[in-house]
Amino acid sequence: MTEEYLDIVREKAKQKLLFLPHAIRQMNHPERMINVLEVRKVIFEGEIIEDYAEDSRGHSCLMLGFGDEGRPLHIVCAPKDEYLAIITAYIPSEDEWNKGFRTRRKK
Repeated sequence: MTEEYLDIVREKAKQKLLFLPHAIRQMNHPERMINVLEVRKVIFEGEIIEDYAEDSRGHSCLMLGFGDEGRPLHIVCAPKDEYLAIITAYIPSEDEWNKGFRTRRKK
């Protein structure tokens, strides 16, 4: 399912990206400053690491990719009829994620 879903995500991203307010706030923190090109790079070159098929807001996923200077980035996104909604974008914390930023640390 993940490969098929990744294809859907990328197809919707080709149509249009819609950045939700939370994503814009997260991307504009002075210590992160994640730009649109980095988000696009994650979507088109990254991988899905968590699939939220049962999310109450609709099917979404968490993607991992690498932005400027190779920094890791996580993007949560959801394909809609005419666009890809970018729910949030952030730099994953080493305190919360295992090496490689693909799996969460156990609490």
